[in-house]
Amino acid sequence: MGHKLQCISPIDGSVFAERDVLSHDAARQAAERARAAQPEWAARPLQERIDLVMAGIAAVGEMNDEVVPELAHMMGRPVRYGGEFGGFEERGSHMAAIAQSALATIEVGEDATTTRYIKRVPHGVVLVIAPWNYPYMTAINSVAPALIAGNSVLLKHATQTLLVGERMARAFHAVGVPEDVFQNVFLDHDTTSGLIAERALNFVNFTGSVGGGRAMETAAAGTFTGLGLELGGKDPGYVMEDADLDAAVATLIDAAMFNSGQCCCGIERIYVHDSLYEAFVHKAVAIVEGYTLGHPLDATTDIGPMANIRVADEVRAQIDEAVAAGATRHIAQQSADDGGAYLTPQILTDVTHDMRVMRDENFGPLVGIMKVSGDDEAIRLMNDSPFGLTASLWSADMARAQRVGDQLETGTVFLNRADYLDPGLCWTGCKNTGRGGSLSVIGYHNLTRPKSYYLKQLI
Repeated sequence: MGHKLQCISPIDGSVFAERDVLSHDAARQAAERARAAQPEWAARPLQERIDLVMAGIAAVGEMNDEVVPELAHMMGRPVRYGGEFGGFEERGSHMAAIAQSALATIEVGEDATTTRYIKRVPHGVVLVIAPWNYPYMTAINSVAPALIAGNSVLLKHATQTLLVGERMARAFHAVGVPEDVFQNVFLDHDTTSGLIAERALNFVNFTGSVGGGRAMETAAAGTFTGLGLELGGKDPGYVMEDADLDAAVATLIDAAMFNSGQCCCGIERIYVHDSLYEAFVHKAVAIVEGYTLGHPLDATTDIGPMANIRVADEVRAQIDEAVAAGATRHIAQQSADDGGAYLTPQILTDVTHDMRVMRDENFGPLVGIMKVSGDDEAIRLMNDSPFGLTASLWSADMARAQRVGDQLETGTVFLNRADYLDPGLCWTGCKNTGRGGSLSVIGYHNLTRPKSYYLKQLI
């Protein structure tokens, strides 16, 4: 028996699911099957591929009653939030709706003897490596446009959400997507790196840690395999003096705490103009004190356990270090906090950028709040980070927000919004957050390559 992947449930530490990993030879064979099946898939009419992908998305939705408690067991999200199908369908539907225009041939021009145009053609075999925090929505970001564009797809899901890839593949196969065109694969790190290094793949979309992204780049070195990398984040919010205070508090605190803070674009640090600071902190503390930490299968639970104890321990370490350095914690420990995966959501003030809590990603229900004097200080602090995924600005002045946004080192600028992926916009980042982009027209550009035609008629 080979190596097994085990999903350890954060609810009670038990093994919820386990699967054997593929051997390197079996993984290579899966990639070869995908490569052999891809040309026929790409030759199908675009509308046929769109229809099959949309049917697959609908088939996943039909599983939702099973998916919701399964996600609670695998990664701890409370059942009261109903799973991910709304966002899953929204993203897939948008990518389907724009496919005809996004993949359309670019007509350059023609005359009596010459025709010139640029086509967008699929890469071939795309490996999608999806994370556990939003396992369906993050996967569909790449799976839907990759398949629609004519690629074959291997989906490797995170061990923490081991069953998600199986469900997606089963749903898509049931509606007619060929099994070799869309394969769920169980791979360990060495086999994944080996496939990339031997050029078994044409493109890799990876969402995960900075360390994982570096491993992808190391494996791809010299192969010219394309990479799309969405890595870490330390997303800031900035509340200006003319902001709608109640809206800002409600949205930013929800963005910091929802899903136990385990959101790619969750808010981890907030800067508030000094005229609103005291009121903001007071309202924020009241919101978080109203949360119930508990079992995710309980419909009254707002905050479930973190996905694993290792991540919870990192959050606790950042809190303890900050408090030892002078920070103030505002939320009393809840009774369900067991020192393990169940972690009390926390707000810290009196924080500085000398503390890890304001520099390092915590990926948990923890946010630091700092007072600022105005735009210049806020911009400096928001940019004082190795990451650049999103930034959330709060103001009644759109022109001012645009000026501030233009100076931020980030992939997305929100005004009076946070923690949302608009599928019409490119999901991208800078600095240690990675490179490339998914969703939008640009998502199609990254999952295809341009091919130019210069056709001359000899007379």
